[in-house]
Amino acid sequence: MYFNLGYLIYMLPAMVIMMAVQWYVNSAYNKWSKVPARSRATGAEAAQRLIERGGMYNVRIEGIAGQMTDHYDPRQKVLRLSQGVYQGQSVAALAIAAHELGHAMQDKEEYFPLRFRAALVPAVNIGSYLGWFLIIIGLVLGYTQLSWVGIAVFSTGALFALATLPVELNASSRARQLLADTGMIQGEEEMKGVNHVLNAAAMTYVAALITAVLQLLYWVSMVIGVGRRRD
Repeated sequence: MYFNLGYLIYMLPAMVIMMAVQWYVNSAYNKWSKVPARSRATGAEAAQRLIERGGMYNVRIEGIAGQMTDHYDPRQKVLRLSQGVYQGQSVAALAIAAHELGHAMQDKEEYFPLRFRAALVPAVNIGSYLGWFLIIIGLVLGYTQLSWVGIAVFSTGALFALATLPVELNASSRARQLLADTGMIQGEEEMKGVNHVLNAAAMTYVAALITAVLQLLYWVSMVIGVGRRRD
């Protein structure tokens, strides 16, 4: 009933952006995963050196299946690297490993944006299901106030996407500095590759924020429209 032409008008741009960004990410990764770094360090070796350099001896490194599944688990203090990054000696592998280690550094320093994003997780998990349910029930029953409550709950997803941006950008900034300072990335060409990979990854979070905002605006327009018709 509510997933109509209006929904496509709002979400089609988001879908196009997401597809374009995914192509950009794959293109950057595929290109620089084939370019070996002159340091010849694997992603796992680079991460271990950076861990020792930062005195983060409680952080472990593990391999994980899949491609671009790399992440840092702050609860278990584990840096999980996909096979291509864990074993790879490419510019892309070092960039991704250093980026994920940037999150470990944020965790160690209790970086506020990271803590804030983590605090939002329970609300987002609830809001992603409860929010749209309250919105639709309010629209069906004519209780626009209930729909506005649903929108407030649903908006935590957009807030989470917004909070993610500074976390990811800071991790990438740390990665660039670490790789340059340790000499694991050498020369302008290799740093160009690091920037290409990290900038492409950052665009996925920008696209996620745009998608979340457009979806939120769609529901806001629906509630406003129903409210006006009832008035």
